[in-house]
Amino acid sequence: QVQLVESGGGLVQPGGSLRLSCGASSGFGLGYYAIGWFRQAPGKGREGISCISSTDGKIYVVDSVKGRFTISRDNAKNTAYLHMNSLKLEDTAIYYCAAKQGECYDDYDVSDNYHFWGQGTQVTVSS
Repeated sequence: QVQLVESGGGLVQPGGSLRLSCGASSGFGLGYYAIGWFRQAPGKGREGISCISSTDGKIYVVDSVKGRFTISRDNAKNTAYLHMNSLKLEDTAIYYCAAKQGECYDDYDVSDNYHFWGQGTQVTVSS
């Protein structure tokens, strides 16, 4: 059973930073998969934030976080990251990582395209 595990969430003041990590269970090579980050705020649908391809280097970022959030991966550590800076109140949500075979494309924000999901980590931005 493949498991993705997010960590790094928490409570942060507006303007602060967090780094979310997405690790995989033993035997699951994240390097073969495109990794997406999604979030779901209370009362809202799941929003695709960013995607990093497995091999072609493509990265997609939604406009609402562009310039503030950065996606990266370290295949040697079997881990992907979401670096979040200049956090705003509206960034409060549960953040999920997901994996799909191949690369990222324009439809990176469609959750049905992803085969494996983590359980989510809560990010709360509050003063």
